[in-house]
Amino acid sequence: MREREKMKKEAAEKAVDFVESGMVVGLGSGSTAKYAVIKLGEKLKDGSLKNIVGIPTSNATKRIAEASGIPLTDLNNVSKIDLTIDGADEVDRNLNLIKGGGGALLREKIVAQASEKEIIVVDESKLSEVLGEKFFLPVEVVPFAAEAEKRFLESLGAKVVLRKKNSGKVFLTDEKNYILDAKFKSIENPLELAVKLNERAGIVEHGLFIGMADVVVSAGKSGVKILKKNSG
Repeated sequence: MREREKMKKEAAEKAVDFVESGMVVGLGSGSTAKYAVIKLGEKLKDGSLKNIVGIPTSNATKRIAEASGIPLTDLNNVSKIDLTIDGADEVDRNLNLIKGGGGALLREKIVAQASEKEIIVVDESKLSEVLGEKFFLPVEVVPFAAEAEKRFLESLGAKVVLRKKNSGKVFLTDEKNYILDAKFKSIENPLELAVKLNERAGIVEHGLFIGMADVVVSAGKSGVKILKKNSG
């Protein structure tokens, strides 16, 4: 296993230590969160965890969870989610996030907002001082508004591209929307930008997750670090 993949796996498996028997667990999407889903399945199989119910944040995660033997439900059948483990594309010094590189930002944010605790798992390359330094901002839009919202994002100073698959076809989210990837030089005030994006009717959701992460588990060459809100 390559070093970066090893870091992702270490962070994800450490995060599973927060899970207790009887919990409703949000199952994040992406290349790091998948290791948490697999580890959770292993703990159910060996009996170290019992009576876990998962809520996947994407169709891809649902398939991984089913293959791992995790019982699943959805938000309409529970009153709350005890804990969610998810990944991120970038994490700033205040534990604000950019998410959506895999295209599941809408469901990921819905699940995060319904969770008592949001645990984010990353390798240390995802840490930055200011959001936008390392990653573009995914913005999910209805197809009808794609060009209008592209122009709007450009007016805010971003370089914007419509996300496409390797085949050249337009990428569709699980909700059949488009994603515009907006590259800002930096996002000094993510809350201010989030408010502007929230006000646009054609924008379904955006990848700024402000104040949602309670714990960030970061794996690096020196080991695994636990970062918490207001911990500096």
